[in-house]
Amino acid sequence: MICADELGPVIPRTFTPAPAWSPDGHRIKAELDYSRGPQKTWVYGSLRPSDGQALTMTASSRNSVFYQQFLQQIEDANPTGQIWIVTDNLSSHNSLSTRTWLEDHPRIHHAFIPVGACWLNLQEGWWRIFRKTALAGRSFAHPDDITYATALATSQLNSRAKPWIWGRPAPPTRRLRRRYVYRV
Repeated sequence: MICADELGPVIPRTFTPAPAWSPDGHRIKAELDYSRGPQKTWVYGSLRPSDGQALTMTASSRNSVFYQQFLQQIEDANPTGQIWIVTDNLSSHNSLSTRTWLEDHPRIHHAFIPVGACWLNLQEGWWRIFRKTALAGRSFAHPDDITYATALATSQLNSRAKPWIWGRPAPPTRRLRRRYVYRV
């Protein structure tokens, strides 16, 4: 079983330096430099909960072609056995071209989660860890920087991967307090 999802768009942009203070003690406001240009980058990700290993791929769009490339990478990374992919029901996951591609790859099967129940996909929890590792507090000048940060963060997270278990661990048992006896 493999959990898969897309993250994005991650937009390459640089931030101007922090504003300074004026001589009379007021903060100088920085101009907002933001655009959603053609350099958007989507991050495709898959998580194998049995051992915690992840696979990521960056793409310039979120469409059936890139999703099929990602499925091919998942198939190459898992050479034996059936592959069940838990994912949402995005149009590229269930498009005609994806379904015909899946006919040529009989080992891969989809299990779609219900609409509005994204928390059932363990990939969402992995995305939270990935964002803190690769994207938090960073600005990227080019899509290649996003690809590099994605590959680096994925390899670091895979080096310390553990099996994923859905749900919370049991609370620790409470130790009894020591009982003191005072004698006069």
